[in-house]
Amino acid sequence: MTNAAAVSLPLDLNEVGAAFADPALASQTVFRAALQALARPGRIQPVASDAQHPIGATPSAAALALALLDPDCTLWLAPRLAQGPTAAWLRFHTGCRIVSEPRAAQFLWSDADQMPPLEVLPQGSEFEPESGATCLVQVQALETGTGWRLRGPGIERIEHLTVRGLDAAFVAQWHTNHASFPRGFDLLLCAGDRVAGLPRTTTIEV
Repeated sequence: MTNAAAVSLPLDLNEVGAAFADPALASQTVFRAALQALARPGRIQPVASDAQHPIGATPSAAALALALLDPDCTLWLAPRLAQGPTAAWLRFHTGCRIVSEPRAAQFLWSDADQMPPLEVLPQGSEFEPESGATCLVQVQALETGTGWRLRGPGIERIEHLTVRGLDAAFVAQWHTNHASFPRGFDLLLCAGDRVAGLPRTTTIEV
């Protein structure tokens, strides 16, 4: 698939697992976790969810997708997720539109090793910075106390965060994203049932 049009594929209900048992309450709880993660960069937040996440999806990323996406949203899925049951699960439970090009997406969901080059992600404009993309990135592990030194709004002095699974070139690309502020995009790093936020306002020192 090479164009940016929304992808419409037949929906196989055999591939669709259950979503939240109480959608309203669960969505609010997960949405608060996402807000906390972005408001307090580098601090790992628990993401409680009873949803039956698809194979290949981490529980936290799946829960965040359920809480953040709706029929007005466009989403790009990394190839590994797009080739499995995730697309059908999302279309059934959220109604979001799956697109084939990262630059056409408001949201992106990817494993760390299949992230597109960060420069192709929607970054909004100086007048509409809120139109920059939000990315759910599935990583191997998140740990605090060591690793990157994070600074910026929402961080009193410094936060330490180790993110296992991201490419070594990520930090240099992130510096470019930060330098574009107020343009740019925001990341929600997902591991197991936990999430850490990396908004465009945050700087990374290694």
